[in-house]
Amino acid sequence: MAEQVYTIPVFRHRCASEVEEHQRVVTHVEKGLAVIQEELHRMRIATKVHVESLEIQREVRSMMTRRLDLLDDIPKMPDFVLALRPHTVWEKTPVKLFCTVQGNPRPVVKWYKGGVPVDPLSAPGKYRIENKYGVHSLIISRCVVSDTAEYSVMATNQHGTASSMATVTVKRPPGPGESCLLGLVPHLTELHASKLEVALLDRFRVSFGVEGHSISLVCTMVVVPDLPNVPPYVQWYRDDKLLKSSKLVEMAVGGGAARLTLPHLAKDDEGLYTLRIFTKDGTAEHSAYLFVSDAAPSAPGAPGAPMSVKAYDINSDYVLVAWKPPNTVNEAPITGYFVDRCEAGSDAWVQCNDSPVKVCKYPVHGLSVGRSYHFRVRAVNSAGISRPSRKSDKVTALDAAESERLQGTEEGVPSAPGHVVASRNTKSSVFVQWEAPKHLKNLMGYYIDGRVAGSKEWFACNHKPFKHTRFVVHGLVQGETYVFRVQAVNVFGLSEESQDSSPIAVEPALATPSSPYGIALLSCDGSSMTIAWKSPKRCGGSKVNAYYVDKRNADTLLWKEVNLAPITERVYTVDNVTEGTFYEFKVQAANMAGVGVPSAPSVPMKCEAWTMDEPGPAYDLSFSEVRAHSLVIVWKAPVYIGASAVTGYFVDKAKKGSTEFVTLNQEAVSHRYLQVTGLEEGETYVFRVRAVNANGVGKASQLSEPVCARALPGTTEIVAGVDEETGDIFLSLEACEISEMSTFVWSKNYKAIGDCPRVQVTSKGRTSRLIFTNPDKDDLGRYSVMVTDTDGVSSSHTLTEDALNTMLELSHAIRHPVVPLKHGLNYEVLEKGHVRFWLQAVKLSSSVSYRFIVNDKEVTSGEGHKISHDVATGIIQMTVDHFTRANEGTYTVQINDGKAKTQSSLVLVGEVFKVALREAEFQRKEHIRKQGPHFSEYLYYTVTEDCTVLLACKVANVKKETTFHWYKEEDEIVPETPTNVMSGACALPIPLFSRKDQGVYKAVLGDDRGKDMSTFDISGQVFDDIINSLAHIAGASASDLVLQCTPEGIRLQCYMSYYTEEMKTVWKHKETKIASSEKMRIGGTAEMAWMQICDPSDKEKGHYTIEISDGVKTHTRTFDLSGQATITLNQLNKGH
Repeated sequence: MAEQVYTIPVFRHRCASEVEEHQRVVTHVEKGLAVIQEELHRMRIATKVHVESLEIQREVRSMMTRRLDLLDDIPKMPDFVLALRPHTVWEKTPVKLFCTVQGNPRPVVKWYKGGVPVDPLSAPGKYRIENKYGVHSLIISRCVVSDTAEYSVMATNQHGTASSMATVTVKRPPGPGESCLLGLVPHLTELHASKLEVALLDRFRVSFGVEGHSISLVCTMVVVPDLPNVPPYVQWYRDDKLLKSSKLVEMAVGGGAARLTLPHLAKDDEGLYTLRIFTKDGTAEHSAYLFVSDAAPSAPGAPGAPMSVKAYDINSDYVLVAWKPPNTVNEAPITGYFVDRCEAGSDAWVQCNDSPVKVCKYPVHGLSVGRSYHFRVRAVNSAGISRPSRKSDKVTALDAAESERLQGTEEGVPSAPGHVVASRNTKSSVFVQWEAPKHLKNLMGYYIDGRVAGSKEWFACNHKPFKHTRFVVHGLVQGETYVFRVQAVNVFGLSEESQDSSPIAVEPALATPSSPYGIALLSCDGSSMTIAWKSPKRCGGSKVNAYYVDKRNADTLLWKEVNLAPITERVYTVDNVTEGTFYEFKVQAANMAGVGVPSAPSVPMKCEAWTMDEPGPAYDLSFSEVRAHSLVIVWKAPVYIGASAVTGYFVDKAKKGSTEFVTLNQEAVSHRYLQVTGLEEGETYVFRVRAVNANGVGKASQLSEPVCARALPGTTEIVAGVDEETGDIFLSLEACEISEMSTFVWSKNYKAIGDCPRVQVTSKGRTSRLIFTNPDKDDLGRYSVMVTDTDGVSSSHTLTEDALNTMLELSHAIRHPVVPLKHGLNYEVLEKGHVRFWLQAVKLSSSVSYRFIVNDKEVTSGEGHKISHDVATGIIQMTVDHFTRANEGTYTVQINDGKAKTQSSLVLVGEVFKVALREAEFQRKEHIRKQGPHFSEYLYYTVTEDCTVLLACKVANVKKETTFHWYKEEDEIVPETPTNVMSGACALPIPLFSRKDQGVYKAVLGDDRGKDMSTFDISGQVFDDIINSLAHIAGASASDLVLQCTPEGIRLQCYMSYYTEEMKTVWKHKETKIASSEKMRIGGTAEMAWMQICDPSDKEKGHYTIEISDGVKTHTRTFDLSGQATITLNQLNKGH
């Protein structure tokens, strides 16, 4: 084949126009390419971001899947997240029962009707069982009355069984002439087609509101498919009446919830609210009652507001207004009503009637044709006027072709309702029913009142007339006992009260117990088999009092009853068995409510005689006090003991899913419990127990239930203490979790205490207390408590001897309390010579009692004794008016204040009594003295700055006629200035004080009321003190020494404010004390002290000093006889 040849064509030159067109095209293409490149770049970046986002989402989903897988790997027994709910439906309508169960491995779910398995094939189209997204449902189409039963669902896996029960009630609508007594569920209206599947989750409960407030009723739901633009079709009803959206009723549905909001509550809003949702399979409904209580009254004791104000018989010039009366419980009876009106769009209300009307209807006249009006009503009683009712709907005054008239054919109130019966319902409600009155007289409804048994105060149970003769009273206190009564009401008022119901305690309604579990073989002799099982986890509100056992050959399906009579214990010997045959057993528990569902069949057990020497298995393994790193395991002794008695037990543990068991105790324990420590928090374990006798270790027990080493949230421990009021020693536990049917089971050393005279158990709410009646050493030990019908709430406490002794001391102090005293019994002498005996307590109550005992004889308040106390200060006192020698002895005060007692004593004998007596006599004399003129301050001396000594005193209770005289040694002294007693102070000046002024001075004060005298002895120490005071002033004022020439020689002089020879003065020459002599004479005058040097010579030269001492300080003055002084001395010598 010849090779193909490509020939290059000859290129031609473009003309100018072609070149221009080419450049234009190239430029346009370049611009287009730039835009395309920019768009491609943008798309590349967006694609990269999207791919990265998808990768992140994939990783997140992968991590979530791995996390879910990890969660799914944790073994767990079945548990109902959403339990079955009871339903009440009408005949020929469908009902759908929902539940959600979780567990690992995934549980197998079976449905039962009255204990019989539900078989969809037995009635094709009747039952439909579904399981979608973990939500299990049983749908019963076109219900009939025979479908009324208790339906249950049981979920089972290898770790256990769980069940849930609910009651379905099918009602037949009343026919012609029939009445529906309950009337609690609205009649079905026309069904609306819907493609949505709706399951109600959290439903609104019984609610309580107050007039004027707001409230919302909310019900959450699961909608499949959940389309934002297509919400479920929802209807709300109040007492069978369809509600419509308005200002007073707001409705909303969406976001997985249906909501009804009442923004401004009135008593008209009280009633039974029903939510109806139309679904693919029919309707889903829920109902609950809303109670609306009165707002605060306008005046104390005023009645509540009327309700249901409506206008009837509307005409052009008048309207008939009718209403329902309020309930009066403790208020005064209603005497009438006022009716108000206002035009639509206005807030100006006008009172229509001048005087109150006594019936619940009133014709309003004087209306304007064509105008619209609203009406309201106010009730009146002796205490005042109520708040106004909610205003009526708008009505227009026009002639009507047809009118609705409210005219009663019979007048007067209805007769009283008949027999009232109350029965248990729930832990916070009671079901009340009664007989209708014999004479209805246009009955509007009923008011139900209640009170606590023993109280006289009634409270209203409903605030709007209720039409039916049965009512559920909510909001009660569990354990409290109540009494109820009923009144009928019509337009004329309230009937007489019915007779009170019998007292009833608020307790939950009874239910059958859950199924027993853990069936184990304990012994077999070839002709009988002994089995045991564990009690139900939920008792149903009453004690389990019976068990029923069924058996069957493992190769057959037919069950046979083992016992016709009930079994009370959880161990039973089954007779009439064939050796070598395998048997299965199941057990049912019963209580006051009936027989519960049966347990799951046991594993096949072979009937084969046990002949081994070792003991059989222990049984009934249970746990308590499960914490993060420890727990306590308890078991029961084997039934088959072998050839010798059981001497101990070994306990083995293993992690769940492992076959490697570890023995926890190296030596067998003799008791049947063991505290296990060293666990890993969050890890799940299984345990087994092996009994030991002299022949060896016996069979291991059945494996315990798996237990996770984790404390329940909020777990608390047992607290030991002493009651502050009674002094009782107790152990107390406040449970972190409790159910309606829970009970507290106390044990000592893990043996149930039961009815024991040594202890008393009391429980209230979440708290249980074990009280020791007479505690001593026999009560020492380990105490534990378990709370039934919970997830294992339990705790323990070891009571030691030291702790018990400490609590016994505190208990004795509380049971025999002592009134604490701030000050014990003491005495003080008062100014009149009275003697006050007193003590002070830390605290006294107003009910304190006491008594004074003197020398074993009780003294009461009366002549000569005044006894009193002051609660505020805690002082108890007794005042003795005339204290004499007869009052010597022992004084005691005994105090009783409630349970507390004390006493305090004071011994007044011997020298102590003499001191008190002298003080009392002195104060008595002082009191008498002060009745007339007297000295408030007795004579005392003072020295002035000019060295004058003053004898001073102060007088009191004087008058102009009072005389005052001075005496020295009984010689009266008449001062130059007369004494003025009215000034309150008197003084006698003693100038130029010296030894001559020593003596006893006396001042006498007197008038017609009496006289008083004060003496002052100036001698001895008093004289020395005065001289020292003078010396202090004189020494401070002393001048320097001066030299004065005299005919005899020279004289050293010291001038001062006053000098007397009694002052302690010393002259010194060159630090040598000078004594008065012919050579050196010492003397002085009132103005100075001097020293005369006669015939001075050179040896008299030097320093001279005078020292004036005041007893505290020495005042010194010096002179240097040298220098100029020496010249003077020489001149004197020459002169001689």
